[in-house]
Amino acid sequence: MEKTTNIKELREQAMALPRLPGVYIMKDSQNTIIYIGKAKALKNRVSQYFGSDSGHSDKVRKMVSKVDRFEYIVTDSEFEALVLECSLIKQYSPKYNILLKDDKGYRYIRISPPPYPRITVALQKPDDGARYIGPYISGFVVKEAVDEVNRLFQLPACSRTFGIGKRERPCLNHYIGQCCAPCSGRLSREEYDERIEQAIEFLTHGSDRLLSILGERMDEAAQNLEFEKAARLRDRIAAIKRLGQKQKVVQSRVREQDVFALARGGKNVFFEVFRFKKGKLYDREDFVVEEGGELPAIRAEFLQRYYSIRDYVPPQVTLDGGIEDKQLIEQWLSQKAGRRVRIVQPQKGEQAQLVEMCRGNAAERAARHTGIAGRDAAALEELARLLGLDDPPQVIESYDISNTAGADNVAGMVVFENGQPLKSAYRRFKIKTVVGQDDYGSMREVLTRRLAEYEAHKGEDKGFGRLPDLILLDGGRGHVAAVRPIIEASGYKIPIFGMVKDSHHRTRAISEEGGEIAISGKRAAFTLISAIQEEVHRYAVSYHRQQRAKSGIGTVLTRIQGVGEARAKALLRHFGSVKAIRTAGVDEIAAVKGVSRPVAEAIVKYFRDNE
Repeated sequence: MEKTTNIKELREQAMALPRLPGVYIMKDSQNTIIYIGKAKALKNRVSQYFGSDSGHSDKVRKMVSKVDRFEYIVTDSEFEALVLECSLIKQYSPKYNILLKDDKGYRYIRISPPPYPRITVALQKPDDGARYIGPYISGFVVKEAVDEVNRLFQLPACSRTFGIGKRERPCLNHYIGQCCAPCSGRLSREEYDERIEQAIEFLTHGSDRLLSILGERMDEAAQNLEFEKAARLRDRIAAIKRLGQKQKVVQSRVREQDVFALARGGKNVFFEVFRFKKGKLYDREDFVVEEGGELPAIRAEFLQRYYSIRDYVPPQVTLDGGIEDKQLIEQWLSQKAGRRVRIVQPQKGEQAQLVEMCRGNAAERAARHTGIAGRDAAALEELARLLGLDDPPQVIESYDISNTAGADNVAGMVVFENGQPLKSAYRRFKIKTVVGQDDYGSMREVLTRRLAEYEAHKGEDKGFGRLPDLILLDGGRGHVAAVRPIIEASGYKIPIFGMVKDSHHRTRAISEEGGEIAISGKRAAFTLISAIQEEVHRYAVSYHRQQRAKSGIGTVLTRIQGVGEARAKALLRHFGSVKAIRTAGVDEIAAVKGVSRPVAEAIVKYFRDNE
């Protein structure tokens, strides 16, 4: 293909492509492959890159800006295009494709040489006199096994040295029942070696065989009247059984499956993978990829890359959301596995709970990366799914109107950033154009003024200078219908919903023009919405009460001859309250700047006459 650096020329060449399935290969000016994709119709897909970029993600815009030329390969079917795409990506590792590194090196369980062996995780197997169990592919399995066996048999995990004649004060782990404290000198070498022997038996042959051995030893000790030893063995058996019950918490009725879930944080997508065999979680992995498009497309590309570096594909792949080209990817995975593979998206029951657990871990990873609390990240993710938003809303603005029968009409605006109140961005509005009690009209005025303030402060990236990702109104469908035309007329695409309360003034649902969205079953989102609705109501009402109090005070003082608004404010600043003014004498009042003695006498007389 002739070299070109012009987007217009690239588009012309793309428009000349056939409407056939195939693979396209993007190259930069150095002739390096930077992106590989597949298409059902090459002309339609490739031409999209070189048209308007308004719908492109930052990652795609960056990639297109680097494209100097492209090549293509026509295939007989879209499935063949998918297989070829996976093969070429694995071969060339293009910069702008999702790339996952298969860094699963072998892991070992290390039992250090005597005396007082320790059980730890090892990445290599040197000839150092230690005993090694393994190798294991999964680092997760090894770490979990070592942690569990050390807790179960109360083996030390510290750096202290032990030996005859050495006595130290035990650390906290001993007092919370997680270490047998050989450093204290109270545990014999034989007793310690017995624990190590049982721990190795547990690691190499599992709990069933060890339980049988310990049961026989307990019976033997009881028959020999060694009741203390029998009690120790009884406690060990009970602890192993408790561990078995704990492990059942993370299990699945689907005996073999991989569960995938994602969370977004900043410009990245965080994937969590739970892998199950024999109904039990045996491995978990996490990955971070740069966000580049819609989530169904990201899931599809991630799955292709993930199973391109994995030898084993389970019969079921469980996802937390929709996926692009589902049937094609199922066909590719089935071919790779040599049997049928199903891709499922559970909506309820045990499988849905596993997906939520997996998603929670992904959200926690995203939270650590972005600095957002894990529960806030999970709530924003859940809210985005609930409302059909493309991304979790980082900035949420909420509005409420407050008045008393139309008097002292005000509005409050609160802002939540990353799930937490941002009080420096709160704003208050006095309603100016609406007379009487008209919440819809008041809300229209407030949003109109808010958007006007954005135009005046655009580019400041704080306060009114940035637009929210989501607007929530304290009200139902009527409020949303009243305000939506104002948002649409502005040209800004800001999602807007209402927050509906029940008869007990508690948050019940999210409202939109087409109806209501129940949120009671979405715990994280429900908690966040409830907090926002309570905060905006509190803020609006407190401002209304403040205005009403000022209005009442002004009415009392300005009834007095010679007292206008300025003198009323001066008196309140000096005395602090109407009550203090009421009890003050003429000399005290006349001492206030701007208040003459005749006015002071009039004030005293007014309060005395109206005692």
